[in-house]
Amino acid sequence: MKFLDQAKIYIKAGDGGAGSASFRREKYIEFGGPDGGDGGNGGSVILESEENLNTLIDFRYRQHFKAETGKSGSKKNKTGAGGKDLILKVPVGTQIYEEDNNTLIYDLTKNKERFVVATGGKGGLGNTRFKSSTNRTPRKKTDGKKGEEFWIWLQLKVIADVGIIGLPNAGKSSFLSKCTKAKPKIANYPFTTINPNLGVLNINHKEIVLADIPGLIEGSHKGIGLGDRFLRHIERCKTLIHLIDISEKDILGNYLKIKSELSKYDKKILKKTEIIIFNKLDLIDMDSITKKLENFRKKIKKNFEITSLLSGQNFEKIKKIIYKKCT
Repeated sequence: MKFLDQAKIYIKAGDGGAGSASFRREKYIEFGGPDGGDGGNGGSVILESEENLNTLIDFRYRQHFKAETGKSGSKKNKTGAGGKDLILKVPVGTQIYEEDNNTLIYDLTKNKERFVVATGGKGGLGNTRFKSSTNRTPRKKTDGKKGEEFWIWLQLKVIADVGIIGLPNAGKSSFLSKCTKAKPKIANYPFTTINPNLGVLNINHKEIVLADIPGLIEGSHKGIGLGDRFLRHIERCKTLIHLIDISEKDILGNYLKIKSELSKYDKKILKKTEIIIFNKLDLIDMDSITKKLENFRKKIKKNFEITSLLSGQNFEKIKKIIYKKCT
């Protein structure tokens, strides 16, 4: 299934039905009173979050959505039927924005959560409503109110416990596949992953959701390489795994490059729990590994782990660390 994390759609709630202007017509009653019923209310447009969905792709091919109009009232004081609500299913983690794509309306963070995004118009009044002591035969009735209508943006932010970040080709997809049963596309070239992938790590009777975030590059916070769209997917993650290819020449510079992009996008992200992991130990000799890690430790002064996803070295230890950080 194709992934789409934002979509612009036009929604129209149903108009209210018109009130009725009618009079009783009964045998032996020459002047029957008013008996026009009210119009039915228009249907509303409702967004409902669904945990089994993970993309907004359905909204790429259809952008206009309209709820049913209320039926008109009728004689014998019968109220018109209300218009049927239109329920649009979206993934958990979908945010609703106004047309400016900046003003947040609502954030759907729980399964089966509903939000009325456009309210249907109220039904018009039948002439019975206008009967009074001075006007026994009113002909007045009102039309139904218009339903709300406007453009909105839908933005999907992945909901995961752990976000896996790093430069392109650092091994993030392989890490996710090793930890979980997820089957992301894996290849030995940059930008293999262009959409977030999710997987579940089952450990000690606990499920931990991991998200493989597409590789970040310099300028990601400005939208270069769609980086700003990738970065928003880590906003909800409580813990970040920063995966670094130890075979690269400047591992310190690569680490700081990603930290700089996170800071420029949103400084609050830097406060999240971080697990630093150096990958691809199998690609260089042990002396080079030792020198690189010693230099990194002097400059950064943070704990880190090392692994080779190819051999599985230290991987069980790393899974236990992830569990500890998330409980």
